[in-house]
Amino acid sequence: MDVTAQPVFQQNGRFYRNYEEDPQNKIEARVKGHYYLQHQRQTVQFVDEMHHKWLGFNHDRMAIMEALDLLSNFLDESDPDVDVANLDHAYQTAERLRKSHPDKPWMHLAGLVHDLGKLMSVKGEEQWAVTGDTYPVGCAPSEEIVFGTSSFEGNPDILNPKYNTELGMYRAGCGLENLKMCWGHDEYMYQVLVNHGCNLPEEALYAIRFHSFYPYHSHNAYRQFVNDKDRKMFGAILMLK
Repeated sequence: MDVTAQPVFQQNGRFYRNYEEDPQNKIEARVKGHYYLQHQRQTVQFVDEMHHKWLGFNHDRMAIMEALDLLSNFLDESDPDVDVANLDHAYQTAERLRKSHPDKPWMHLAGLVHDLGKLMSVKGEEQWAVTGDTYPVGCAPSEEIVFGTSSFEGNPDILNPKYNTELGMYRAGCGLENLKMCWGHDEYMYQVLVNHGCNLPEEALYAIRFHSFYPYHSHNAYRQFVNDKDRKMFGAILMLK
């Protein structure tokens, strides 16, 4: 696939995904506050609680277009680049994928629905538990995570010897699908799709599940867990992200 990873990239004279440790405006301050809360509060126990809360799939029932419309007034507080509703982002992503990959209509659909898990915040969940870049809990955080490991100060898991090593509670080469990712919209949407008869191909489902895992796909972190399937699927993530 003709895709490449770019941690911070420039387009039309503007830099994207540029996170500031010293905020200069309200958007930068909002983004930093979001990530510090996420990093301090997302623990193995918290993620288990979110699985119990959300993966019973008993909160609502609606058509895809109804769900998209609910994002028409939703602003992602973790995004440093845009200050518009997430509905616009959904259509922009689908259209960009349609132009870039006209032979892969399944990826156009994946682009349209990839962020629908953010409906958890529409239903009242705090955004630090829904939006933003993702990473695995249960092992030491990577310095490649937005705002670095210092932003995890106060998270009890970083003091737990079961969780604060490079492998933590996992084994080398276990595969990304066997990691317990911090809770967010990626994992929720993936679980909704695979538990409700979705016929998107595996590449689309994998890309939806890990498209926010920027430390991995854009900074080469967490490679100790990668297996052959992850290497095969890597291009699908880059196509969507």
